[in-house]
Amino acid sequence: MNNTTYDFHSMIERRDGSSLKWNQILAYNRDLPAGVIPLTVADMELKNPPEIMEGLRDLLDHEKTVLGYAGPPESYTDAVIRFLATRHAWEIDRDWIVNTAGVVPAFWHAVQAFSHPGEGVIMMSPVYHPFFYAAEQFDRHVVNCPLIDNDGRYEINWTLFEKLADDPTNTVLLFCSPHNPVGRVWTEGELRRLGDICLKHDVLVLSDEIHFDIILPGHRHIVYATLGEAYAQRSITFSAPSKTFNLAGLKTSYAIIPNKGLREKYTGYMRRVSAASPTILGFKACEIAYTECLGWLDQVIDLIDKNRLFVEDFCSGRLPQIRPYPMEGTYLQWLDCRSLEMDDERLKELLWSEAHFFVTPGTTFGKGGEGFVRVNLACPTSYLKSALERLEQVIRHL
Repeated sequence: MNNTTYDFHSMIERRDGSSLKWNQILAYNRDLPAGVIPLTVADMELKNPPEIMEGLRDLLDHEKTVLGYAGPPESYTDAVIRFLATRHAWEIDRDWIVNTAGVVPAFWHAVQAFSHPGEGVIMMSPVYHPFFYAAEQFDRHVVNCPLIDNDGRYEINWTLFEKLADDPTNTVLLFCSPHNPVGRVWTEGELRRLGDICLKHDVLVLSDEIHFDIILPGHRHIVYATLGEAYAQRSITFSAPSKTFNLAGLKTSYAIIPNKGLREKYTGYMRRVSAASPTILGFKACEIAYTECLGWLDQVIDLIDKNRLFVEDFCSGRLPQIRPYPMEGTYLQWLDCRSLEMDDERLKELLWSEAHFFVTPGTTFGKGGEGFVRVNLACPTSYLKSALERLEQVIRHL
C-alpha cells in the first residue's frame, strides 16, 4: 500500500514560456502580480506524480535507452489493459488498442474516417470546442442537439436527439462522457437510451472519455462500450492518462475499438494521413501512471472535491451573484454568471482585466454557454481562494 501524502499545496508559476495557458494570460497582461494563475485550459496547476518524474529520469539515464521511433512496449499495453479492468470494469483484448498522439487528433481522424463531406456530426452543446472543429474544418456539418438545463442539471433532449439520429445524413455522434464543460456523469439509463437510439438509426458513437478517471464521490462512470456487445461493436472509445495525471504535453492516448472492421478502417485512414504516434517517454509515463500512481489519483480526486465544496460555500456565502452548477465529474466547474446581467464581452473584461480571474468564457463551448464560465479546479486551494477573493472585491464595487 502506498502511504505517501502528495504535495498539492505548492505551485510552480510557469512564466518561462513552457505552458500554453500561461502564455495566453501573459500575452493578455504581461504585468500580472505574483499568485495569479490561469484557471482556463484543462491541465493541472499541480506537480506531476513524483513516480512518473523519477521513472522518466531513470529511463533517460539508462544506457540502453535510445530516443528513436517508438512502438508500444508490451509492459505499456499490459498496464492499459489492467488499468481499464481494475478501474473501469472493462475487460479488453490487446488487439483493440490503437495508440494515438492525443485524443483530439484521434477523434478528428475518426470523424474523417467514418463520415463523408456534407454529412452531419451530432454533438451536444455546450461542449468541448474541438468537437465543432472536428466537423467544420473537414466539411462536415455541426448538428447540434443542445443539452437542456433543468435547474442546474443538464439533460439530453431526447426528442430532438431521436429526430436528428433518424436523419440518414447524420452518421456520427461525438459524445462527451463525462461531459466537458458541464460536469455531468451520465447514468447507465441515459447511456443505454442514447445507445439504443444510435443502434436503431445506425449512428456510430465516438465517445470521448478522457476525463473518465476524475469522478467525484457519489457518482460512477460507466464506459459506454461496457453496456453490451452491440454497443461496443458500434462505438469507439477515446481516452488517455493526460487529464488524469497531468501528462497532456506527452501526447499519449489511445482509442479502444472492439469491432475489427472499424479498427482496420480507422488504422488504414491513420496510415494514409501519416498520423503521429506516441513517443517512448509517453508510453513509459502512461505505464508508470497506471501501475504506480493510483494513490496520487485518489488524493487528486479528494483535492478536486474539496475545491468544489469550497467554491460552492464561497459563492453561497460571499458571491451570491455567481451560481456553481452541480459537478459530478472532471475537474472543471461550470459557473452561472447570468445574474450579473452582462454580455459575454463585458463579463470577460470584468473577470480577466479587473479581477485577474482567468477562466474560460462559456461561449467557447457553443450554444448554451452564454453567461457562463468554466473554471479549472485542479490547483492548490489557496490559489483558488485568492482568485475568488479578487472576484468578490470587483463585484462588490459594481
